[in-house]
Amino acid sequence: MARTIAKDYSEKRQAILQSSAELFAAEGYGRATMSQIAQACGVSKANIYHYYDSKEALLYDILETHLRDLRDTICGLTFTSTEPRNQLLEITTELLLSYQGSDASHKVQINAISVLPPDQQRILRGYQKELVTFVQDRIAAIVGMPKNQDPAYLRDITMSLFAMVNWHFLWDGSADETRRRTYAARICALIDGAH
Repeated sequence: MARTIAKDYSEKRQAILQSSAELFAAEGYGRATMSQIAQACGVSKANIYHYYDSKEALLYDILETHLRDLRDTICGLTFTSTEPRNQLLEITTELLLSYQGSDASHKVQINAISVLPPDQQRILRGYQKELVTFVQDRIAAIVGMPKNQDPAYLRDITMSLFAMVNWHFLWDGSADETRRRTYAARICALIDGAH
């Protein structure tokens, strides 16, 4: 007989993902055990296995959920302006706001994506590539591609934006919405001045 799914399955799964991401971020994925995960989640080890058959499956779900949601949020933006500078500001602001409360998942993404099997990494890196391409298209509309410019020029600027956004949690992770909006505007001013 098939096991029925509890009514609060999704909420419990989300709680497990959040607590596990926090544990992986603090202890490192390699050092965390399923017993520690269960303890961090406040459930039995058997209950964790009800949701995930392995630590690797749990890691993949943390990263797949985080990156897919981020990609869908950013690439699904309905812009309030047709001006590329304003669109880039909206994107950068939304990235920083999306990271609020997701620092653990983001840190796990940076440190542990490479331990997953190649097929899973391909999916996750596909989400990242879609996101980078979406942002790079807006940057290209702002800075263009001057004649005789290094072909890596546009990618360098795009990845610099992501570096400024992605590492923000290290020095200002507790920033509120106002602070994140201010920082987004500063990033875009730097990008705009790069050409």
